[in-house]
Amino acid sequence: MRIDKMLANLGYGSRKEVKQLLKNGAVKVDDTVIKDAKQHVDPVTQTVTLNGEVIEYKEFIYLMMNKPPGVLSATEDTDAETVIDLLELEDQVFEPFPVGRLDKDTEGLLLITNDGQLAHQLLSPKRHVPKTYFAVIDQEVTEDDVEAFSQGVVLDDGYKTKPGELKILKSGIRSDIELTITEGKFHQVKRMFQAAGKKVVYLQRISMGPLVLDETLELGEYRELSDEEVEMLKTYKVK
Repeated sequence: MRIDKMLANLGYGSRKEVKQLLKNGAVKVDDTVIKDAKQHVDPVTQTVTLNGEVIEYKEFIYLMMNKPPGVLSATEDTDAETVIDLLELEDQVFEPFPVGRLDKDTEGLLLITNDGQLAHQLLSPKRHVPKTYFAVIDQEVTEDDVEAFSQGVVLDDGYKTKPGELKILKSGIRSDIELTITEGKFHQVKRMFQAAGKKVVYLQRISMGPLVLDETLELGEYRELSDEEVEMLKTYKVK
């Protein structure tokens, strides 16, 4: 790839600023000063340094965010703040996108990456990757609901969902539950409970496939996935 594109992608400045760095002789490839912005380099086999420091190139970025409510799971929006707006500029330069969507008022685990192939793997309807949510329901959730969800629920538009695994954590005037589903219809968790005559008053995604929300992340915070987590996602197969 072109040296100016590589440096700009890694957050070392705009194309214009990078060209200035090159002009000043600050960039070397395999100990040779490179001043031509159009020079092609192979960041895997060649050593690129900036002011004597070796630049580590990575093609893909993998981030786990604890999405806060009120923020859109989108790359850009003219009116509302998006999850990409919450990223540092050094991460935004990779042009990542959220894998799947969480409703604006829903919190929790959101994977953000620029790896389109991995995103497709995780979102493909054929893969049935499970997603688990914690929710607070405004009424008593019963074993009848557990049974109904295990059979699939008919939504307001007539669509019957695939079976969902409902666990009651606390039952009462307000109930705490965990629900695992393998598809991602619009507002699905809310609509499944709506079909049961109940209302979701709080919703948080806690896992997606093998990836579990890091509880040390405050709302709006994010971190890079570990190599182990990335490998887990790439090799994940639904049982």
